[in-house]
Amino acid sequence: RVIRSAVRHTNFQTMANRQSSDIVKFKESLKAAKEIVILSGAGISAESGIPTFRGAGGYWRKYQASSLATPEAFRSSPSLVWEFYHYRREVAAQAQPNTGHIAIAKFETKYGVEKKVTVITQKVDSLHTRAGTNNLIELHGNLFKTRCTKCKEVLDNTDIPICEALANRGAPDANIVGSDIPIKSLPHCKKENCNGLLRPHIIWFGESLEPAVLEKAGKK
Repeated sequence: RVIRSAVRHTNFQTMANRQSSDIVKFKESLKAAKEIVILSGAGISAESGIPTFRGAGGYWRKYQASSLATPEAFRSSPSLVWEFYHYRREVAAQAQPNTGHIAIAKFETKYGVEKKVTVITQKVDSLHTRAGTNNLIELHGNLFKTRCTKCKEVLDNTDIPICEALANRGAPDANIVGSDIPIKSLPHCKKENCNGLLRPHIIWFGESLEPAVLEKAGKK
């Protein structure tokens, strides 16, 4: 037992020393780097109360969230998809950047003059921007942008609700099935002679990343 305990202690100490050495090397590399890319994924906003919609619990009402984030779902029931995204917009608007967002923004502010700091995120909730990050690439779009299905114009839109018909809609109540909002009452393009149906400016399942965004990220 004494020998076994000694071996365990030795292994633990070796691991601790290795981790300490790795941290030192990381700090040295970070200090020497002229360009730094920070990647953030689905989990960074969980602490802010934003659902990740991944895994077994990723449901809104009775629908798996991923089944609504598709071009096919929007063509089939744009009002249902807009209710889902209206809910997501409300949750994101009420959320606050957490310590992770703030730490990244502070790092950019502190070292952004001497180094080129870029944040590439899969998140669409704008919390990086609200925390103060400036050099940001949003791979999957943004909840607070719309894209016209007809003229393809992309615009910022932080209105909540985005249209009168979506007021008090989108509750994640499993007893609510479908949506009865007429398509004509959903958000539409205001450009003269267009009036195309708007969609969330989000990269859905089955769609490719925007070439310009992908090219920009690939250069980092």
